[in-house]
Parts: sequence; C-alpha cells; structure tokens
Amino acid sequence: MAELMPAQREFRAAMATLSAGVSVVTTDGPAGRAGITVSAACSVTDEPPTMLVCVHRASRAHDVLAANARACVNVLGSGQRDLALRFAGALPMHERFTGEVCDFAEVPVLRDAASSVIGRLSQVRVQGSHSVMFLEAERVITRSGSGGLVYFQREFHGLAGARRG
Repeated sequence: MAELMPAQREFRAAMATLSAGVSVVTTDGPAGRAGITVSAACSVTDEPPTMLVCVHRASRAHDVLAANARACVNVLGSGQRDLALRFAGALPMHERFTGEVCDFAEVPVLRDAASSVIGRLSQVRVQGSHSVMFLEAERVITRSGSGGLVYFQREFHGLAGARRG
C-alpha cells in the first residue's frame, strides 16, 4: 500500500472525529452471499424511501453487492459491537453468516439489528476508492429498545435508547 499523503492523513484524522452510525450491509443472489460492516450509510430521501451506503471497491463484498443489486442495510444497536467486528473483514465471508444471526429471505436480515432496510440498488456511482450505492427501500423492519452503535475516534461506542416518559 502506498504511503499516505499529508492531506490524506489529515482528512482521515478529521473523519475520525465524525461520529457515524454502524450498519452491516448484506446481500444474497446469483453473485453469492456477502456482508460488510460500514459506517458510511445514511438516508437520502423518503420519496421514494432511499438510503446510500459507501463501500470500498477493493472489498470482497463490493462486486457481490453490485451484481446482486439487492441488499439489506442492518442498523446495529448498542450491544452489537461483536457483530460489527464479525462482518468487518476478519472472518471469511461464509463464516460471517454462521449461527443464529440472520433470517434468510430474499436477502439476509440480522435478527437483532435496531432496524433493517431491505431493497434494491437503484444506482451505483464510483467516487475514488469507493462506490456510493443507492438502496430504494421495499421493506423496513424496526425494533425498539436497542439503542445505537456509533463509530468515533476509530472505536465502537454504544448509545442507550431514549427514555420516553
């Protein structure tokens, strides 16, 4: 890997101060099954309901996601650090889905995610080392009481859910 330029190092340090929600993007289809942890996922619009996720083009999951054109963005809850690490790349792809972590329908859905947005990739745009993938939601599952998991200063942090009263 090439040495980072000073501007790249500074940019990475600045982005480490940007808190980001943690999600696992999963897919299954003709190109195979894949899942990857991302911290670059957000809503775009609710008309039509659309999210975007950014995936490194060198990732093993990138081409599988793009080819299958169907995915699930699983937003992780506060106690799911281990699940984030499981899909972050240390395990071989087939081992990430072992055990009782997923329900398998049209795409794998993580059972205990705070929310899961299932849909089709309507557009994939290349920007430098990453692709920006737009997911048009067809089905949404939400679960209450899970809090949130964020990535900040290169570490995972759990956030408690808001108390209503």
